[in-house]
Amino acid sequence: MAQRGMDLFEDPAPQPSNQPEYTVSELSGAVKRVIEGEFGLVRVRGEVGRVSRPASGHLYFDLKDDRSVIAAISWKGQVAKMQVRPEEGMEVVATGRMTTFPGQSKYQLIVDDVAPAGAGALMAMLEKRRAALQAEGLFDPARKKPIPYLPQVIGVVTSPSGAVIRDILHRLRDRFPRHVLIWPVAVQGQDCAAQVAAAIRGFNAIEPGGPIPRPDLLIVARGGGSLEDLWGFNEEIVARAAAASRIPLISAVGHETDTTLIDHAADRRAPTPTAAAEMAVPVRLELLAAVDGNGARLSRAIAQGADRRGQRLRDLARALPRLDTLLGGPQQRFDAAVQRLGGALGLAVAKKRSAFEMRAARLTPASLLGLVTRRRDAVEMRMSDLEARFLRRSDARHAAFDKWASRLTPALHRLIAQADRQRFEGTAKLVQLSARLDAASAARLAEMQRRLDALDRTRQTLGYTETLRRGYAVVRAGADVVTEAAIAANAPALEIEFHDGRVSVVPEAGGATPPRGGAKARPRPTPEEAPESGPTQGSLF
Repeated sequence: MAQRGMDLFEDPAPQPSNQPEYTVSELSGAVKRVIEGEFGLVRVRGEVGRVSRPASGHLYFDLKDDRSVIAAISWKGQVAKMQVRPEEGMEVVATGRMTTFPGQSKYQLIVDDVAPAGAGALMAMLEKRRAALQAEGLFDPARKKPIPYLPQVIGVVTSPSGAVIRDILHRLRDRFPRHVLIWPVAVQGQDCAAQVAAAIRGFNAIEPGGPIPRPDLLIVARGGGSLEDLWGFNEEIVARAAAASRIPLISAVGHETDTTLIDHAADRRAPTPTAAAEMAVPVRLELLAAVDGNGARLSRAIAQGADRRGQRLRDLARALPRLDTLLGGPQQRFDAAVQRLGGALGLAVAKKRSAFEMRAARLTPASLLGLVTRRRDAVEMRMSDLEARFLRRSDARHAAFDKWASRLTPALHRLIAQADRQRFEGTAKLVQLSARLDAASAARLAEMQRRLDALDRTRQTLGYTETLRRGYAVVRAGADVVTEAAIAANAPALEIEFHDGRVSVVPEAGGATPPRGGAKARPRPTPEEAPESGPTQGSLF
């Protein structure tokens, strides 16, 4: 019976079947061929989910809608050719081919290209506009102007009520204070593009030397926002105005990840408005430190050079011969020449006298008159030549003087205008320093008054008068303070100081000692028992 039960639970013998058997690899390969054959080239629209790019350079991401998710991958070479990189949350249209990954038994989309679809017409329009402006050369790096190292005047195009202008002014004040002109514009909405373009053209239209200083640098700034919020800075009119600006321009629109057309057209792009202020001016303290360092190096170099040259001069001086050795030979020749000088002078005078007498014999009044006539004619010719040359040089000098005189008046006006500007700036700086000095003196006086009051309160707290108010008294014998009963008993007169006044007392004869151990102190006499001749206070002893 037990054997029969065991037979009931045994597996029946396998039945023969004509269905083919596949290995796992064969089945995976068959599925791969079917999927790749049916979906050779597809375009899939969906939202980008998880995005990952490992060190290999490939791009892995998910395409999803409200019901399904498809894994997508772009190889490294395909990623390099993409104009738009997929980001999480972006709605895109991906073009590629379907395939399978047998290692994980899943299908995936090999993406060749990605086009934005979530932004719709805006993204397509922006890309088309960017390509057109780039083809015109508006974004060419060769046309970008360098940013001045230290601009005197900075023009800022932004909203006057936002946090952007406060950040820019705060950063400029910390690094290197400059004169800032603000052109208020709308940074969002349909009026944004026209106002920003007008502000850029307006700053460029300011003439140098006018009542309003012309900026040396422009900053167009706005905080971060969505694509629709920043769309005003993607308008063609703004990009063309930025490209045509003769003043160097820094674009600081949005955060670091936001890119607009004005960023491409500007001479410099800043990731944030605060970074734009940092690009505009250097740090003043660093410049002062560099100047001080260069001055110290120059002083050391001058001192070292003078020391080296002095040492070289002293070394060369040691190689020179002595002064008496150099002057000995010439002095000896001079003495010999002095000895021969007397005879040589007499001989020379005799020769000159004989030559003079020979020529004087031939000299007649007629020859002298002819010589004088010839010399007079030569002098007159030279005089006429000198007068002509003088007139020509005088005319040339007059012409040069007139030329310089015509240029003197404009230069004088410019110097006067510059002096007025410097006087105005100096007056403003003086007023500012005066205000700071008044505030500093008032604050210093208040601080000293507060400290004096605190010290006075401490003095009163630590003084003995406060102790007297708590019921204590000070006993004095003359000018000395009494602290022992024996000294008080021997004193002729005592003075007791309370918190509200002083009382003079006379100790009893013989004195009294303070009670010790179990001894009781003598009771203080009442006013009725006190002698009539004694003090009203009574004896304390």
